[in-house]
Amino acid sequence: MRAWGARLLRADATGAGRERFPQVFGRRPPRLVAPAFSRVRIQAAIARRAPGGGAHRAVVHLVWAGTDRGGTTLDARVTDLYFQQPKGTDRWTALPLPP
Repeated sequence: MRAWGARLLRADATGAGRERFPQVFGRRPPRLVAPAFSRVRIQAAIARRAPGGGAHRAVVHLVWAGTDRGGTTLDARVTDLYFQQPKGTDRWTALPLPP
């Protein structure tokens, strides 16, 4: 679960790999996405059941660093990403990102 959270964060921040998450980003061609960050590095990650979600919802807490478009690198950025597991399956699906 932590690995999926890291992939989703990188896809959101850099634009690379968004095709793996069509339920989050839609089916736009990757070339239309301007990356907001480069040099993304995951510093810490933990996954657990989401509050109020029971066994079928999880949250991945990520602490990460990245360089923004202006060239500023910041550490200790915090992001929470949510996933759900449809009943009767063993697959997890990323939930849409908050606005």
